[in-house]
Amino acid sequence: MQPLRLLILGTGGMAKNHAEAFAAIPGVSLVAGIDTRPDGLAAFQQAHNIPHGFQSVQEALNWGEFDAVTNVTPDAAHYATTLPFLAAGKHVLCEKPLATNAADAEAMATAAAQAGVVNMVNLSYRNVPALQQAAQMVRDGAIGPIRHFEASYLQSWLTQPAWGHWDREAQWLWRLSTAHGSKGVLGDVGIHILDFATFIAGMDAVQVSCLLATFDKAPGGKIGDYTLDANDSATLQLRLANGALGTVAATRFATGHLNDLRLRLYGQTGGLEVTFEKAHSHLRACLGDNIQSGTWVDIDCPPVPTIYQRFIAAIRGEGVADPDFARGAALQRLLDKAEASATEDGRLLSV
Repeated sequence: MQPLRLLILGTGGMAKNHAEAFAAIPGVSLVAGIDTRPDGLAAFQQAHNIPHGFQSVQEALNWGEFDAVTNVTPDAAHYATTLPFLAAGKHVLCEKPLATNAADAEAMATAAAQAGVVNMVNLSYRNVPALQQAAQMVRDGAIGPIRHFEASYLQSWLTQPAWGHWDREAQWLWRLSTAHGSKGVLGDVGIHILDFATFIAGMDAVQVSCLLATFDKAPGGKIGDYTLDANDSATLQLRLANGALGTVAATRFATGHLNDLRLRLYGQTGGLEVTFEKAHSHLRACLGDNIQSGTWVDIDCPPVPTIYQRFIAAIRGEGVADPDFARGAALQRLLDKAEASATEDGRLLSV
């Protein structure tokens, strides 16, 4: 088994998940962390037994004793912090979205391809068994040509404190402020549901129409240094490459839904329903003779490896690097077009 030395870039809330997941993989050593905040960095190192800490990317590169990087910085920092590691020939897993605009995302995908390193973007719902099983069924022709779909990503963290108090904690407040690098619910979770839907369908979107909404959440629309101007809800219409039509919704105001994804996908010879609710996935299908009676049955879904396991496997030559930076860039092009459509009151745009 090839031993691998991993560096964690950024030590905020999501970095804990990365550290614990990678530490559990045989042969992987967490050797260093990077953060501009010395106190936070020191605490993270201690919590995860990480021997080396740096306050800049360049310091870490000067040291160089690592094989791969997992980038867990805020969205707006992905582009600038990832490129130096690619240039140095390091394998990189980057949190989603890959960048905050398509030009930067495409530059990252090009740089990764030219470097010849393993590059992946953390679209974490690829870890959902029902998603992978549904995608395989579509590719096997189980539901025939796709004609229609409905997808949604429903969060309620602006209406309840199950994950923390959004109005007083920096880990949430930055996600509501464009000045702090947020692209709102469209960029934060919209990217997940767009990947969810188009990956299972096995096709890209070729046209998009989008509406966005930002709601009043504090007096004057501001809390401390955070102006709460990022979008809170998004609705989209998509046309897929084969002409199929569908709707996609994402919101942080879905009271009663902590973090739920849903997809209903209808083909000419069958239908699929994929749900991910309270961290559990479920797949139902209406196929064959059941179409006549509208009978839906449960489908067994085998467990799948996590993004962290797939990243290490790809580096070891034991798996495919998917989703890669090219996929991240394609999704960012779609997000950019959706955002542009919203500025024109939902005008239909080609992707």
